[in-house]
Amino acid sequence: MARLQILELPEGASDDRPPFVLVVDDTSYPTVEAYRAAETWWKNLAAQVGAQGCIVTDDTIDIPANEITLTHVQEAADGNVVRLRVEPDLTGFHEAVMAEVARAQAATRTATL
Repeated sequence: MARLQILELPEGASDDRPPFVLVVDDTSYPTVEAYRAAETWWKNLAAQVGAQGCIVTDDTIDIPANEITLTHVQEAADGNVVRLRVEPDLTGFHEAVMAEVARAQAATRTATL
């Protein structure tokens, strides 16, 4: 199942909020055409939400900043470090985004009439 991650970029002096890139990994598409259509969709979404760009890949990309390392929660005798990885549940995400896009398009059409 595809994952959506955010890769924060270094802030510039004039940035109102930290710049970021959307990373969509672990994708699986049956054809090159389907992949290209999905990539275009994700890149359009990235532009709409203010991302600096979008990476869509079938590889797995682990972004260390998206992992939370717990080191002093409970001291283990063997010195092991506990890592907690938080991954979003994107069930229904595509449908929710498409519904919002349709609503925005309808509002735009109504406003221009």
